[in-house]
Amino acid sequence: MPQQRAAAPVRGTERSAARRAELIAIGRTLFADTSYDALSMDDIARQAQVAKGLIYYYFRSKRGYYLAIVQDSAADLAAFAAGGLRLPAVDRVHRTIDGYLRYAEHHQAAYRTIVGGGVGFDTEVHAIRDGVREAVITMIAEGAYGRGDISPLARMGLLSWVCSVEGATLDWIDRPRLSRDTMRELLVKTLGGALRAIEELDPAHPAPPPARRDG
Repeated sequence: MPQQRAAAPVRGTERSAARRAELIAIGRTLFADTSYDALSMDDIARQAQVAKGLIYYYFRSKRGYYLAIVQDSAADLAAFAAGGLRLPAVDRVHRTIDGYLRYAEHHQAAYRTIVGGGVGFDTEVHAIRDGVREAVITMIAEGAYGRGDISPLARMGLLSWVCSVEGATLDWIDRPRLSRDTMRELLVKTLGGALRAIEELDPAHPAPPPARRDG
């Protein structure tokens, strides 16, 4: 009997986590298709087919709900991009880009939520998005240079590439005229250009041999 009583809260916690995850999944689609300001809590509850009080129970407010959606989506994207950490450096760069594109392709609503929509003035939302960018920059730097601690110029060069990737990826999932393999190779080539430009301006960060061969 004592063991059965102890197990009940665990099952309840699991059900609660599953319910919360379900609401986040619904919210990803809602906020990807409609702007943050255009959705009221009544709209969200009606489209999610749940009582409005349930959303308040888990997230306290519309902003809390949106932040939870962005945080969850950002964590998933970073996990996809981080795959293959034990691969050789150059292969790791390819795997990072492929994982990033694979996530955007198969989780389009979540990807749009991270980089395209939402609360433009919200500093917490910006911080979440910036965190994804910094994670990708670090993964690329570790693959290209063997370290994540890079100079401000090298970081800015990689940041400019990451920002261009976001725009190109949004267009690609809206108009998928290229295969993921082709898109990945295109982004690898443009990354090579960014790495060569970084080396020209900061010789302490030489482009890896594959980037030179691509030139």
